[in-house]
Amino acid sequence: MRKAEYPPALRDLVAQLRQMPGVGPRSAERIALWMVQARGDQPEQIARAISETRKGIHPCKLCGYFATNELCDICADSSRAVELLCLVEQPTDILPLEKTGTFRGRYHSLGGRISPLDHIGPEDLRIKELLERIEKEKFAEIIFALAADVEGEATINYLVDLLKDKPVSLTRIARGLPAGAGLESADELTLQQALSGRTKL
Repeated sequence: MRKAEYPPALRDLVAQLRQMPGVGPRSAERIALWMVQARGDQPEQIARAISETRKGIHPCKLCGYFATNELCDICADSSRAVELLCLVEQPTDILPLEKTGTFRGRYHSLGGRISPLDHIGPEDLRIKELLERIEKEKFAEIIFALAADVEGEATINYLVDLLKDKPVSLTRIARGLPAGAGLESADELTLQQALSGRTKL
């Protein structure tokens, strides 16, 4: 006896939704069924928003952040400190830093990090664009805000070696304990970085 299945179009929709990050089989099925059964034009509005976003959002020509014009709002802001550049792995790393309200300089997204296991080398990152910006914009300080793991450290070491003869100060964000966390929940590397990055009171 043949078991019942969803129609092919619905199965295809479920399969497409499963490609989204964080969406498993059950979630994809629930979303697909909601789209089919929803009253009103909410699914069409979502589809239109996706289409318009795909057409209208692109990487900023300078920093790689999300933009609707040639430059993103951050790069187009003339009030920002032109002498400071914060280096991040991905465009998505910029917003958390912005939300702190602490940094008022410029950003540069590398588009990833050096990872031989994933076949990602320096040539796959936005390093050429970084070097062009350094020559053109004459930064006084470059702040490395990359992940504190093997790939992040390898990327930092590569770039520091590449930039060591440039007339620019190279720094990295401090590492340590998150606010509100106790020592018992911290790993050895975090404690080591917290101790070595201690400041005078």
